[in-house]
Amino acid sequence: MGVQKQTMSHIHWYPGHIAKAEKTLSEKLNLIDVVVEVLDARIPISSSYPNIKKLIKHKPRLILLNKTDLADAGTLKLWKEFLERENSCPVLFTSANSKKDENAIVTSVLELSSEMRERLKAKNILERPARIMVIGMPNVGKSTIINRLTKNGKAKVGAKAGVTRQQQWVRVHDKIELLDTPGIIPTVQDNQLASIKLATVSSIGENAFDNEFVACELLKILQARYEARLRAYYGVEGEITIENIALARNWIVKGAQPDIVRTSQFILTNFRNGKIGKFTLDELPV
Repeated sequence: MGVQKQTMSHIHWYPGHIAKAEKTLSEKLNLIDVVVEVLDARIPISSSYPNIKKLIKHKPRLILLNKTDLADAGTLKLWKEFLERENSCPVLFTSANSKKDENAIVTSVLELSSEMRERLKAKNILERPARIMVIGMPNVGKSTIINRLTKNGKAKVGAKAGVTRQQQWVRVHDKIELLDTPGIIPTVQDNQLASIKLATVSSIGENAFDNEFVACELLKILQARYEARLRAYYGVEGEITIENIALARNWIVKGAQPDIVRTSQFILTNFRNGKIGKFTLDELPV
């Protein structure tokens, strides 16, 4: 089948921006007692930052495996066990459909910050709330987590002596203050497959990739692991390609060619909103 336009065969990065973004985030993390890292449950490894341990140093960390309502439910427990084992920190499931997430987050943060409070007590220093920050790749759900924790108009703390005049803090619990801005981890990856997966969940700006290329690669991943569900949804009998999906829907453009542009966007949108099904693109390491 003919292709309507030339596609990019890889995803482009802008490393010059990465160093600046990482430096800015590192400066904010210097103010924090507990780091709350958000991962996309559909790509638990690909949405993690390779330099995370260097970035947060020895600070206690809580991992939120977010968007679990869009991920393969059959593998979630295994992913939780793997991430806890690899990172030596607690992992919680969160999703857009759950209203209980904030209580579990607060409880875990209190446990992780207990050592900090004990140190202050031992030095006869007045106890203060633990300071936390929500970090993660773009579009993993950081802002949603922050909005949940700061619901019901929790009081803003404002500038803090000895900390900074430019950061805004919000009291989310008697013993917890949240830096009211998401820490955006720069999406730097040397692994093109990981980059493709980040693009499928909109963690990379659309200017960095071509929809047709990413949709084609997404179909390959899904067909290898979830072929029956993919075939049933799109109603394709032969090879599951962008072209055949377009033809199955009679999406045709000039010259009797399949509408590649429309179908590519359709496939990506279907995946992102969970219409095709609940999938996890990363594979558990053996």
